[in-house]
Amino acid sequence: MKKVVVVETLRLALEKKLYEAQAAADSARMDAIHEQSAAETQYDSLSIESGYLAEGQSERVEQAHFAINAFESVFKTDKISSVVEGALVKLSDEEGDLYWYFIGPTEGGLKVTISNTQILVLTLQSPLGQVLKGKQLDDEVEFDFNGSKQFFYIDEII
Repeated sequence: MKKVVVVETLRLALEKKLYEAQAAADSARMDAIHEQSAAETQYDSLSIESGYLAEGQSERVEQAHFAINAFESVFKTDKISSVVEGALVKLSDEEGDLYWYFIGPTEGGLKVTISNTQILVLTLQSPLGQVLKGKQLDDEVEFDFNGSKQFFYIDEII
């Protein structure tokens, strides 16, 4: 796996989230100021609801900008020898199944697929991220997943 490909794919995924958030915010703003949203009675709350929705969508845009800026700093991380933000980590379990994680500053749970390989963004604040934090190549980690112990082996850190 080439880290530069993962970084570019994540960059595109984050930009897509920003674009979708901006489109939703624009649509919500237009709905909030549309003449059909004007209250016809004292109990008509469509314009108020539309305003709240527009505000929420604007917050999503701000969060997307924040995520893009946060990732830009970790995308530049070089020469990684342990699990830190910016690391691309390959784990294997006892059955030989492989898992790829990009350790990011935010957006935990974001998934991208490259050549039929799924890469999941993991933050160091997540339960698995806390277990992996600072670990090095060839370390074995134990993780309690839904009450059962799982063991992972760190195969690669890029």
